[in-house]
Amino acid sequence: MKEEKHLHFKIHKPFGMLSQLKSNDPKEVRNKRFLNELFDFPKGSMPIGRLDEKSEGLLLITSDGKLSDTVNRSGVEKEYYAQLDGVITKNAIEKLQGGVEIGFSGKKYRTKPCIVKPLLKNPAFTAANKKLRIGKHRPSSWISITLTEGKFRQVRKMTAAVGFPTLRLVRTRIGSIYLNDLRPGIVVPLDMSGENL
Repeated sequence: MKEEKHLHFKIHKPFGMLSQLKSNDPKEVRNKRFLNELFDFPKGSMPIGRLDEKSEGLLLITSDGKLSDTVNRSGVEKEYYAQLDGVITKNAIEKLQGGVEIGFSGKKYRTKPCIVKPLLKNPAFTAANKKLRIGKHRPSSWISITLTEGKFRQVRKMTAAVGFPTLRLVRTRIGSIYLNDLRPGIVVPLDMSGENL
């Protein structure tokens, strides 16, 4: 029996879209945007990991459930650029790097050590969605944060824990796959034969 060839894609998930494909379930929330509106993904496709509705950036889609499971469990690095409310301090960066306590599933959770660097210039992303209300109260700053875990809303919870809430969050890398200059809403097929995430 011929082995099924799996298909893989990388997309730049826009702000305001769920990281899931719409099913035919009538109970699904109305007035929500799903990934299907970007591309006619093959049957059985699924996102590898998630980005919350207000987060943007790199999302991988695959028809290979084993690959999805492997990436989610194997501690592959994921890099995010976070625009923070306030100009982050060296002390706050050091706390983030060492791990901070956040709430997860109703319990306290200490995050694993991670790589955090201030960005010296603003990244060249498209303009932020107006709903984000950036710069309404105080100046903002950008950091790069690289994690090997991915708890629900983890980056947002971490930066809030050190006093600098995340205003805008963009995932720029998963393993060796980069967002680069991919525009929001664009879908690109990926050849992952021999791809070492």
